[in-house]
Amino acid sequence: MSQALELGARAVIAEHPLEGIGGGPHEYAAADRTIVTLSANGGQRPMGHEAATRTQIARRLAALTGFDFGGEHDPTASWAGQRYFVPGDTLTSDAAASLGIRGADDLFGGVVPAAFVATKTITHPLVAASARAPSGWSIEFPRLVADSVLAGYSAFAKRDALHAGRLLLDRGPVRLKLASGIAGMGQWVVNDDAALVKVLASIADHEFAASGIVIEEDLADVITHSIGYVRVAELAATYCGTQRKTTNNHGVEVYGGSELRVVRGGFNALLALDLPVEVRLAIAQARIYDDAADRCFPGFFASRRNYDVAQGVDAAGRRRSGVLEQSWRVGGATGAEIGALEAFQADASLQTVRAVTREIYGEAAAPPAEAIVYFRGADPRVGALTKFTVVEPYADTR
Repeated sequence: MSQALELGARAVIAEHPLEGIGGGPHEYAAADRTIVTLSANGGQRPMGHEAATRTQIARRLAALTGFDFGGEHDPTASWAGQRYFVPGDTLTSDAAASLGIRGADDLFGGVVPAAFVATKTITHPLVAASARAPSGWSIEFPRLVADSVLAGYSAFAKRDALHAGRLLLDRGPVRLKLASGIAGMGQWVVNDDAALVKVLASIADHEFAASGIVIEEDLADVITHSIGYVRVAELAATYCGTQRKTTNNHGVEVYGGSELRVVRGGFNALLALDLPVEVRLAIAQARIYDDAADRCFPGFFASRRNYDVAQGVDAAGRRRSGVLEQSWRVGGATGAEIGALEAFQADASLQTVRAVTREIYGEAAAPPAEAIVYFRGADPRVGALTKFTVVEPYADTR
């Protein structure tokens, strides 16, 4: 990284001195509570590795907090005491209110005023003032994060996406990303107008109307950083780390796990570590993005805040860094997050841990003996898969 980037990172961090991402008051109070999972599939019984992982996470959260574990939420049941939810998706304010969720201490995840706010489309501006946008769209958010994201646009109509793609193709290759895509899926890279037109023609109109797409500059030699903050009851942890890619059972490159350096407490503790300048820049950009969400989306709150920051080389050979998207729900790194909180609870003197998650497709060797296994078997959608976490003390804390 250049000296200019280093100076920029220091300046951004100095302007964001909050101890933790989110920065809001901590209102947790001990009470008799029951932890329940909440499916995102319209009330049908959840299946597969995502549901199994969410159940495992909820069980571990119950052990961590001393709450009861109540299984999958049943809206027809009578619940004694207050519930603590582990949803499969970020919830809208209306859905949260109907469940009695009032703040970040009532769930592991987040709440947004409208569904699109939980997607990567909030990252970039519209291509024109006349472009289609969902109700509640914030013009201010992409302005506030402009220096902390890559060059790009968001579009909710095919014509707007075509306009945006043609503007960006003047800079080099362009990446198209469905807002509904997860784990690196639902993405295409195009190098010319013909390829752009072909990809956009293959995307159904309802994808644009329902959640939109992102049109963004494509980088080479990319490293994706994971920056995050998590709070459960009276425990809080902050982390930085990197993601790894793997190939799934269909030959597609997807998310394959994260390696995190996790500290007890907030960002002051994380920034006290001896971190490379590129990591400090990623942290600074994630904090700007998070702060902008708090400012621009009334009703937003989250106990789990995770940000993907890409660093690589653009078509002109320049080093670039920017937040790709947010995750305010159970995610790929959550096993590592919970494992770190468990380690901190078990040893009051422990300040820093290394937490690794792995997702391995196909037939794989058994995980290490010390691993926490979240899923190992045949998923009905993705096939054979093993998911596990390993947590260990981090020796170098300076």
